[in-house]
Parts: sequence; structure tokens; C-alpha cells
Amino acid sequence: MTGSFDLIIKDGTVYLPGGPVAADVGVTGGKIVAIGALSGDAGEVIDCTGLHVLPGVIDSQVHFREPGLEHKEDLESGSRAAVMGGVTAVFEMPNTKPNTDTADRVADKLARAHHRMWCDHAFYVGATCANAPELAELERIPGTAGVKIFMGASTGDLLVADDGALARVLASGKRRVAIHAEDEFRMNARADLRVTGDPSSHPVWRDDESAMLATKRILKLAREAKRRIHILHITTPAELELIAQHKDIATCEVTPQHLTLAGEEAYPRLGTYAQMNPPIRSGAHRDGLWRWLAQGVPDVIGSDHAPHTIEEKSKTYPDSPSGMPGVQTLLPLLLDHMHHGRVSMQRLIDLTSAGAQRIFGLVGKGRIAAGYDADFTIVDLKKKWTVTEDWLESRCGWSPFTGMELTGKPIGTIIRGNRVMWEDTLADSAVGEPVRFEATEF
Repeated sequence: MTGSFDLIIKDGTVYLPGGPVAADVGVTGGKIVAIGALSGDAGEVIDCTGLHVLPGVIDSQVHFREPGLEHKEDLESGSRAAVMGGVTAVFEMPNTKPNTDTADRVADKLARAHHRMWCDHAFYVGATCANAPELAELERIPGTAGVKIFMGASTGDLLVADDGALARVLASGKRRVAIHAEDEFRMNARADLRVTGDPSSHPVWRDDESAMLATKRILKLAREAKRRIHILHITTPAELELIAQHKDIATCEVTPQHLTLAGEEAYPRLGTYAQMNPPIRSGAHRDGLWRWLAQGVPDVIGSDHAPHTIEEKSKTYPDSPSGMPGVQTLLPLLLDHMHHGRVSMQRLIDLTSAGAQRIFGLVGKGRIAAGYDADFTIVDLKKKWTVTEDWLESRCGWSPFTGMELTGKPIGTIIRGNRVMWEDTLADSAVGEPVRFEATEF
């Protein structure tokens, strides 16, 4: 096929919806326009010999901390970490200062992000008891990923804990609602189980039942409201078994951290740096997540990137904050798991791009096909390397995975035809634009 293109991705193994093919991909105006053996004029040709070209990775849960908490992270630094790790788009969470819970605050984030964020982006609106009547309108703002509910693990207005308030939130709007499902009442009753100086007591306090109670409650309320939900960062196999019985209304996410770390090893080695909500649990829990992932129950992988400074994480438990960075290591960890036979490339792509497109209704993203955005994550599946601090771009400057030897690495990140990262080097400027959703297009 001969033509004139802005960009040709040349001689890579390209993962189309039907599987991998040896092909070139032609890009014009930020869109994929041709796939096959291409020749002709091109403004840029990227040689991908020996490399694998995946649909652009989408991380559907990050906390980039801006506005109000920029000492931990901001939209620029967090998105820089994203593209360094091969991520082309992110959904960012509303627990900032102030919370992202009004139209003006969504507009403020979109303005801050424009061509300052390195990747494409959407912002969640935080549900509160006060804004429940307005959520049906707020969720339709272009550039919003929908509504986020914190059933636990939050404070102030963003905590929506009781069934009456949850029902009012679910009754307002139509898009799929993202849920942090931990039972606030059980956790409050068990707070004395926290052991000062011992972060391994974190999953004792925030136990399996705290997660299961909340998941059962929100499934019941969602069914009564006839509202689709997306349950974030599942940590127990029992929850996945339950969600499998409710796939008509519920999708769900697991994180690379919960698929990689086991409490028996993580808390002695990492201390408070292993502390997150919901917690890192046992090796048996981790293995159970993998069993249900093989059954196809989790729909997406999200990093739950939630950075805190070293000074903050160095506080004595339980005064230490929960959360860890993860957007830059999401794909590298999954590539390593694939190398060790835990997940196939087909399933990896479904969890990191096609799944998000399917359940959130993204426009023009999630697959390599003519007419779609020219978003590509280019990887070297044979690359053996070690995660080092100097590779990290997050402002917090640390990762629970530094020192880890991995096989498989993101080599390039291309967003709407723009090469924003290649071989650990960023482009000269950021090009991030809002993600488009079917629900907000018209």
C-alpha cells in the first residue's frame, strides 16, 4: 500500500483486534489510516524491528494530587511518569484539595492539564452527600470519566458511607460509577486492632470482611437503582467470586501491586511503604486474584497510583499515609508476569486497553484499527532490566519495586501520532488532551 503519511510505524509485530501481525501502521492527522505493508512519503518513520506494538495503555485509576497536594505529585509529573511507563491515557481521581466535586473544579483541572499533561486524560467527579442531585449533570461534562464514590478510606465530604446516601448518589445519573468498596463502619469499629509501629497490622484492621461487606452492599444498592458500577482495586478472591455472579451490573479492577506483592514478604521488607488501601494481603490472596484473573473476571488493571513523600511514608504506623506510586511500573510488572507465564499478551491487552474502552465507552481508543487514535505502546519483550530510582519520574521519588529485575520494557509511547517517549527520553513538549467518551459526545 502506497501513500503519504505523517508517521509510519515500521516493521513491528502489531497487535490488532484479531491478534498479532507483522505489519506497518500509517498515521495521518493523529489517526490510524492504514495497516499493512506500507510505502511512500512519511514525515517520520519509526523502526520497530524486533519490537511489539500494542494499543496505547490506559490506566483508569491514578491520583495525581493537583490541586492542593503538589508536594507529592502534580498533573505534569504524574503524567510524565505515565508516559515513561508506556501509558497513553489516565483517569484521575477527585480527592484533591479542594475536592473535584463541582463543574468549576472539573473545568479547573482540565485547564491545568491542557498540553501540560504528557498523556491524554479524564477526571472523575467525587460524589458527596451534598452534590448527589447534581451528579447526573456533572457526569456529562466532556473530559469527565464519571462519578467516584468512596464508601471508606476517605474523609470529609468525599466519604459516602451509609446506604441512604449511596442510594441517592446511584439514583442521579446513568454512567458507570466507580466505587472504593471498604466498609467504613466496620473499619471504625476495628481501629484498635492497629498496632503502633507495625504496618503488618494494616490488613488485620482493614480485613477481608471490611471489603466484602462493602462490595455486597454496593452490589445490592446498584441492582435496586438499576445502575452499573465499577468496583476498584479488588483484593480478595471471595469478592471476585461474588462479582462474577453480578457481571450484568458490575465490572471490576485489580492492581499490579496486589498481583505482585504478598504481605508476608512486603511488610517486613517495605514497612509503611507497603501500606495502601485496600491493603496488601497474603500470598494466598495474591494467588487467588490470579486464579480469578484467569477466569476472566477482572475487567481492567489500574495502578491506583497514590504517591506520598518519603518523609510522610517514614512516619510511624498508623500515622503514616496509605498509598504508593504505580503508574510507571504498571506495564513493566505485567510484562514480567507475562514473561513468567502468568498472563497472555491477549489478556494483558484486554486488561490495559480494550477493557477500559469497552466498559467506559471511550471514543477512538483501546485498539489498533483504522479510524482510531494513533495511540501505541511499543515494548521490547526480551529486554532484561532493573527498576532504579533514577528511572522514576514521580515527584515522590520512590517505588516499592526499585531493585526488582524485570523482563519486558516499554520502549516507546506514542499518543495521537506524537512520539512522547522513546528509549527513556521524553519529547520536547507535552501534548495531552481530554479523553472522549460516548456518554459526553452529544
